[in-house]
Amino acid sequence: MKKKYHHIIADLTDKELLFHLYLTQIILLVISFILGALFYDHFSYLQFINLSDYHILTIGIPAGLLIVLMDIILMKWLPSSFYDDGGLNERIFKNRHVLHTFFIALFVAFCEELLFRGIIQTKVGLILASIIFAIIHYRYLFNWFLFVNIILLSFLIGVIYKWTGNLAVTVMMHFVIDFLLGVYIKFRHTTVDKNGEEPL
Repeated sequence: MKKKYHHIIADLTDKELLFHLYLTQIILLVISFILGALFYDHFSYLQFINLSDYHILTIGIPAGLLIVLMDIILMKWLPSSFYDDGGLNERIFKNRHVLHTFFIALFVAFCEELLFRGIIQTKVGLILASIIFAIIHYRYLFNWFLFVNIILLSFLIGVIYKWTGNLAVTVMMHFVIDFLLGVYIKFRHTTVDKNGEEPL
């Protein structure tokens, strides 16, 4: 199954990868609206988004930065196999313009947080929402480290959502993580391409 998945990723063009990425997020957004209509009245779940909350800056951004820092340190310390997701993240971000990476990270953060924290966690609880979030990230199922990593990350984001009660905080945290790691992947491979070796 893992080899088949890796072959599928390798056979996709960059345009096809982006198409599937956006399609997946649009599907999650549609599911959010359907579940929102079933379980909430008049889009009332959107009340969980408070853009004027200072916790967006004091919790969302620092928490995202801390996760990114820990991830980069672990990438340097651990064998590369621990972060092997079939090359999907590398394919998506290594040739992407920073502004495009910004948009992808923002879109993904909003779609996933709206569904998994704003709707699913609110209705079924933190633990089940974290497990569903991890399973949705299908490529991580083939790597025990990434699977544990994504469950713990989802649990942490869920705890922060439960603590602040503001979806905008977790959207910001999720965005910071995806955007900075996407930029890191891009410039790490740019350095490798120019110098022929991994950066220190």
